[in-house]
Amino acid sequence: MFRMGVLATLRSRIRGGAVIGVMITASHNPEPDNGVKLIDPKGEMLEASWESIATDLANVTDQELEAHVKKIINENNIDIGSSSNVFVGMDNRYHSPRLLKAVADGVIALKGNVREFGIVTTPMLHYFVVAANTKGAYGQPTEEGYYTKLITAFEKIRGDKLENGNYRNKLIFDGANGVGARKMLQFLKRMKNSLNVEVFNKGDGKINHECGADHVKVQQRIPIAMPILEPYTRCVSVDGDADRVVYFFSDETGQFRLLDGDRIATLVADYLMDLVKRCELDLSLGLIQTAYANGASTDYIVNELKVPVACVPTGVKHLHHKALEYDIGVYFEANGHGTVVFSDNAKAVITTAANSNNDAKTLLNVINLINETVGDAISDMLLVETILNQKGWDVKDWLGTYDDLPNLQLKIKVQDRNVISTTDAERVCVTPVGLQEAIDKIVANYKRGRSFVRPSGTEDVVRVYAEAATKEAVDNLAYEVGVLVQKMAGGVGPELTHPSTLINSHI
Repeated sequence: MFRMGVLATLRSRIRGGAVIGVMITASHNPEPDNGVKLIDPKGEMLEASWESIATDLANVTDQELEAHVKKIINENNIDIGSSSNVFVGMDNRYHSPRLLKAVADGVIALKGNVREFGIVTTPMLHYFVVAANTKGAYGQPTEEGYYTKLITAFEKIRGDKLENGNYRNKLIFDGANGVGARKMLQFLKRMKNSLNVEVFNKGDGKINHECGADHVKVQQRIPIAMPILEPYTRCVSVDGDADRVVYFFSDETGQFRLLDGDRIATLVADYLMDLVKRCELDLSLGLIQTAYANGASTDYIVNELKVPVACVPTGVKHLHHKALEYDIGVYFEANGHGTVVFSDNAKAVITTAANSNNDAKTLLNVINLINETVGDAISDMLLVETILNQKGWDVKDWLGTYDDLPNLQLKIKVQDRNVISTTDAERVCVTPVGLQEAIDKIVANYKRGRSFVRPSGTEDVVRVYAEAATKEAVDNLAYEVGVLVQKMAGGVGPELTHPSTLINSHI
């Protein structure tokens, strides 16, 4: 953490003294874990070319540290006497404060300026960085400025119509015992009763333990400590640092139903496309997905909404980069991490139209409601609530837009994950030679079948994704592809168990 403070200081100098952010969090991971996220001046993740610099800096010995820092300075022609500014935030893990101090010490060691924000969500720190670097044009770089911007936009769109059609002004919020719960309570203190939210898992349990967006998405079950709810009660779950969000509910039979990032993306794209059409604006709108997006959602977007879809490799940085190619780029991963970005051209066109068009005024407020810098669980939630209210929809209406294909993920342990290489946004396997052809033959036997394999980014594991028309079919498809990976990619450990014998394998 000390070294990441050093790195952020150098990064700020090479960017002309612009603010760099350092967020201490392990996101959706268990409470004992911790980690760090670095934020570049426009709110994006650390530039890819600096990832290797960060890795090398983290791994040199203490004895080599000073010489290595000098090497970075010389190789990148950094003016060590120039201005440097770093913002630091942390989540509410018990071990975060001493790590924050280590980052701050690293900044100070190279005579940089550090501003500590204490406990904040990851999206809040992204917002602070952009607000400071735009000299307040994006908003005021303070916690109060963040609340004010989002609440003002939300309440302007919502007006006095708190309920509409099937939409009811009642929401159950699972805060994952993380920082999102604390900040949601702060939002509610400042809102004029415009949204009725009941917060659970607000910090009296372990962060992400049997609660939070990742738990709900993967385990397909209601979080711990939630009350027994009426059927179709709208529930929302954020993760430990509040950059992921998913919705869920139980139907009249008690069956758990999930509304994940794919569902949020289609809802948002549909709403924005409709607004743009009503404003009669010539703006390009695209929706960015990864290979993990449910095939049914892609079909719905392309065939029903008529919105262009682009597929990119897994990872928010890939999604964000592709979204910038459109006037309005919508991106969400299935896990609930995503946002919408608007080009300067789009903002200029919409601002001009807003002088004489109420729909364009609404669109301007929507832009202010969205945290464009990164996936922001609370901002995304307020956007979803806005859209559902305007459409007069409840969760049943939302779920009814299309039927998800049954899908399944498996992890296959291998000796070396690097034997697997992919192309076409990770949908096609290049090596080992022959594996993709074998997968294609298996997939051809299943109605609406699709499967791909990709190496994990962090462990010697190959991830298998499969979807098909029925649960039984997807179990068999995933098993067949998994066995193939074990045989052709150097599988280790026991033979693969058929998914139908496992509990909670479906996602």
